[in-house]
Amino acid sequence: MLIKGSPDYSIEFLNNPAAADAGPDIAGNGEGDAWLFDAYSRAVTGAVAAVGPAVVHIHVRKKVARSRVANPGAEGTGSGFIITPDGYIATNCHVVEGSDGVEVSLADGTSFTAEVAGQDPATDIALLRVSGPGLPMACLGDSDKLRVGQLAIAVGNPLGFQSTVTAGVISALGRSLRSRTGRLIENIIQTDAALNPGNSGGPLLSSRGEVVGINTAIIQNAQGICFAIPVNTMRWVVTQLIREGKVVRGFLGIAGQTVPLPVRVIRYFQLDHESGVQVVDVTLGSPAQRASLKEGDVIIALGGEPVTTVDAIHRKLTRESIGRKLAVVLLRDWTKRLEISIVPAESPA
Repeated sequence: MLIKGSPDYSIEFLNNPAAADAGPDIAGNGEGDAWLFDAYSRAVTGAVAAVGPAVVHIHVRKKVARSRVANPGAEGTGSGFIITPDGYIATNCHVVEGSDGVEVSLADGTSFTAEVAGQDPATDIALLRVSGPGLPMACLGDSDKLRVGQLAIAVGNPLGFQSTVTAGVISALGRSLRSRTGRLIENIIQTDAALNPGNSGGPLLSSRGEVVGINTAIIQNAQGICFAIPVNTMRWVVTQLIREGKVVRGFLGIAGQTVPLPVRVIRYFQLDHESGVQVVDVTLGSPAQRASLKEGDVIIALGGEPVTTVDAIHRKLTRESIGRKLAVVLLRDWTKRLEISIVPAESPA
């Protein structure tokens, strides 16, 4: 509605030379900024077309304790993706842990009974196996080449809605995420591609249609803060699971907590860091007990490297550390600096 005597602003705006000089109409002939949106759409649709057939919907029957009350058992769902032509499927450990039966279905409706080939709770990665001819396979990328801001595409089955696609960007790299075992998973990818329960275990894709991560976790009550385990971590874990059925790590046999070092202690022993790991429990018969570690000892160095957190100890306990002497520097009663040797054993299953 125009007010009498007022200029016809709508007509003047459409004929404004300044607006015409700003660039071609994005709706006209695919010119101007329209190609950006078209390129974005092609990247997403192309990536999904390449990997989508290899993404599976995982249906899990959970084990339940026996009781007098009839209980059909708990159920859960998640996502995964086929990584080898002979039917190995990568997913999250928390998707299949405690399972009493696993069924997987492809986007075309084909269903298989799957077996759990291996699990690594320390990195929240699990490996399933199915048998079937001509299975589609996802192409794995290189998560070390990711850059903040690049396109990220998530494919999965959130809340049971199969083959759902969301897109966003790589928000940050090098994050850390605590697994259910308490071990720190490093180099985590942060993305704002929307994830929901059921996306766990599904692939995070690059614009080239390569898997760069496994969608794993979200921060509840937050907007667009989601996490994925890098595909390079998955490669190493899956290789171990296929070869040996487990991931082998070193084991000391202690429970510890990060504690601040008193200023007087730092000055007296001329330390260059402000925290260490205090031993709160020693397992009987463990390498720690054989090395005479005691509750209350504060570890400040292991294998020639400073120890400032529990995770610093975890980083040293690799497969290569098993059976080899590691030098331990510790403070006892805050007054004595001791140097001892410890030989890590293989971590129990």
